[in-house]
Amino acid sequence: MADIYHIWADKKQGISDVDFAKNMRSFLQRLVDEGKMIGFRITRCKLGFRSIQDLPEWHIIMEFTGLAQLDQAFGRVAPRQGDMEREHVSFNKFVEDNIQHALYRDWPDELTKTKQSSTIDYIEATKAIAPELWKE
Repeated sequence: MADIYHIWADKKQGISDVDFAKNMRSFLQRLVDEGKMIGFRITRCKLGFRSIQDLPEWHIIMEFTGLAQLDQAFGRVAPRQGDMEREHVSFNKFVEDNIQHALYRDWPDELTKTKQSSTIDYIEATKAIAPELWKE
């Protein structure tokens, strides 16, 4: 079971397709190597085939064990320091403004196993999955 973060983006004009994919892969692999992400895929719209015409050409899929790991990845990138910042800058400078994001999760998951669930059940299940998020 995982949380899956999707990014749809167009690369900037003047950046080669190979350089775009290479830099994306380098940045994302760094997060995997550091244990901040399970894995990723970089895909490209094949032959321009899509029913949503303004959907960006590139689709980047990042898989996390849950929101706690996603938060760790964010915490690693957000300070904008050191080698990771250089990797992140290479990611940002290659992406056009036409970018879309979405966060999905595997379904059904631990939160939806019981037939009768309530908000309290969801909170308790989340506490069991990532207790460090609930410390006072």
